[in-house]
Amino acid sequence: MKPNPEVLASTDTFFITFLASFLIWFMFAGLIILWVIDGKIKKEQALHAFIATLAAWVITEMLKSFIPTQRPFIIQEIAPLTITIPSVPSFPSGHSAAAFATAATVWLHEKRSGYYFFAIAVLVALGRIISHVHTIQDVFVGALIGIITAVVLEKMHVEKLIRK
Repeated sequence: MKPNPEVLASTDTFFITFLASFLIWFMFAGLIILWVIDGKIKKEQALHAFIATLAAWVITEMLKSFIPTQRPFIIQEIAPLTITIPSVPSFPSGHSAAAFATAATVWLHEKRSGYYFFAIAVLVALGRIISHVHTIQDVFVGALIGIITAVVLEKMHVEKLIRK
């Protein structure tokens, strides 16, 4: 029996939309699980991850206002495969920056879990490309911003700055 192309297409579309729009929220849930339930990550480490993620997102949003790039779905005149239709410029990818900031922070504190988080971050980035909302350059630079932000904030010991 051959698979029905319409069912296959809708399954593929659902999977791509999941990767591009929802998987990042599972990363945040995983971080909370590592902190609250598993105890592999302490409160200050979870705080590092959330602050790094927020900082990376803010940096990408600021860069988007200075670098007006069209999204691939606009250039290709096709519908994006995301739950919402992005209206801001494409470069750099905020989702990739946030995903990689979270992954890098987890990795800096708990290597084994960090590898899983990096794998998920790669899937988020690929989902953003396959869904036609970002280019490879967008997600690559977003990933770099996320990783660099996480490392810099870790070196600054961000919890000490918050307490002051």
